[in-house]
Amino acid sequence: MTAPGPARRMWPLYAAGFTTAFGAHGIAANLGGFSDDAVTSLLVLGGLLALYDGAEVVLKPVFGTLADRIGAKPVLLGGLVAFSIASALYVVADSPGWLWAARLGQGAAASAFSPSASALVARLNPSAKRGRAFGSYGFYKSIGYTLGPLLGGLLVWAGGLRLLFTVLAVLGAAVALWAALAVPVVPPLPKQRQTLLDLARRLADPVFLGPTAALAVATAALSVGVGFLPVSGAAAGLGTIATGAAVSVLAATAAVVQPYAGRALDNGKVTTRTGLAAGLALTAAGLAGAMLPGLTGVLLAATLIGAGTGLITPLGFAALATSTPEERMGQTMGAAELGRELGDAGGPLLVAAVATAATLTYGFAALALLAAVGAGLAVVGRGGAMVDAGPTQ
Repeated sequence: MTAPGPARRMWPLYAAGFTTAFGAHGIAANLGGFSDDAVTSLLVLGGLLALYDGAEVVLKPVFGTLADRIGAKPVLLGGLVAFSIASALYVVADSPGWLWAARLGQGAAASAFSPSASALVARLNPSAKRGRAFGSYGFYKSIGYTLGPLLGGLLVWAGGLRLLFTVLAVLGAAVALWAALAVPVVPPLPKQRQTLLDLARRLADPVFLGPTAALAVATAALSVGVGFLPVSGAAAGLGTIATGAAVSVLAATAAVVQPYAGRALDNGKVTTRTGLAAGLALTAAGLAGAMLPGLTGVLLAATLIGAGTGLITPLGFAALATSTPEERMGQTMGAAELGRELGDAGGPLLVAAVATAATLTYGFAALALLAAVGAGLAVVGRGGAMVDAGPTQ
């Protein structure tokens, strides 16, 4: 991938995106199978998985606002250092109780450096290059999601959870040092005093809600695909290799599409309105494809969901960056990340609830309908339901 702007300024930010994704999925995918001493029941496993995401839901908007106040780079570096320390905590202690503390610390730290990295991607690139910048950032983050379960599993197999946490501690420290040396200081900009009512009005503006809702739906579909496509495949008699390959296709497709989507936006070949509508339509089609039986349905769903989410992610963030005052970039990115986290949790809950009442096929249909409605609103919306940004804005 070609980094927009000076490469030395952008690569540490891409590495930060990889770190949060790899840390989230690398541990989550291996807690249940390789940590019998710490994970004694499904309830304990659920609690450990929820700690990371729960911390992000609560703290990402807070750290995003802090990045606007003191500058995004200090929050980025502080979060990466805290992530390294939290990971090292379990390496040193190696006890079930400290695993909870380490996981909570990792989630809190990721809440700091993830929105700060997004804000810096926006601040360090002009509007005409933000599509490509967010496409590259999303590519490396998707690589982290893809490699997390596989590489994490190999590390845990070779040396237990302590080895995986050791690698994460070293990774966090290395990226922090790299960012300290390569990422320039982007000073906070002066801004008018903002009341809670002003914040509520800005976040309720369709210019913010449109892209954020699309990002939430995309994340919900991605989470549902990763979690439920293996269930659908197993019910059709497919083995773990086939279903695992399908999930890998989903993640890989999402990763590959993002840089091309961002480049198309910058070159004026697509606008955010049409791109987000197309992405939601592809996502809906993928969820509908999941309703088909057998390997055909699983692969079709994985490919289309991956393509749809890969199209939505860079365009959604580029739209938010274009419509946001520079001095509020961190706050907007933190709030948008919150929307994604809610989609990450809400999508599986919706599908599971409908599947419990009916069948998994109806669960996929419910989320497909939601995505299709979003696509329709994006197409017919007027007056800024989504920022119709092009390369000149």
